[in-house]
Amino acid sequence: MSDFGIHVLSLGAGLIAVSPVPGRSGDYETDLSTLLHWAPHLVLTMTTQSEMDRMGASSFGHDLEAVGIAWHHLPIVDFGAPDATIRHQWHEVSAQAHTLLKEGGRVLSHCFGGCGRSGMVALRLMVEAGEAPDAALARLRAVRPCAVERDAQFDWASQTSGH
Repeated sequence: MSDFGIHVLSLGAGLIAVSPVPGRSGDYETDLSTLLHWAPHLVLTMTTQSEMDRMGASSFGHDLEAVGIAWHHLPIVDFGAPDATIRHQWHEVSAQAHTLLKEGGRVLSHCFGGCGRSGMVALRLMVEAGEAPDAALARLRAVRPCAVERDAQFDWASQTSGH
């Protein structure tokens, strides 16, 4: 059984999903194929480069861009929340994600295990779209029970304005 799964829920007219890093199952090419079959329009990567390298996913961003999938690398340490650099980039990333979601697009957020950091970003998008943080977290955890692992992650995801 593969450790790689895509956990999907609706947001606006589109879909958001969380997953582990491709390669987490032990087979980068198979995981990448699974991800590409889901056909995201935008992928948000929260793993560090060293985590990607460890899983054989060093070329992940290039592999996505080669097939026309938009990609943002927002490296956040495991169990962490965004630092000042990522918070500064978030406005642009969020705007792109919400535009796609309003148009019926698909946005995939991933981290190493597909729980904390990826869940945090999915939750933030849900809250920005108007969902109450606690209700959004319950909805997210209905499809990915481990989503959002730390208070700092929930606190950042619960914000709807500012950096």
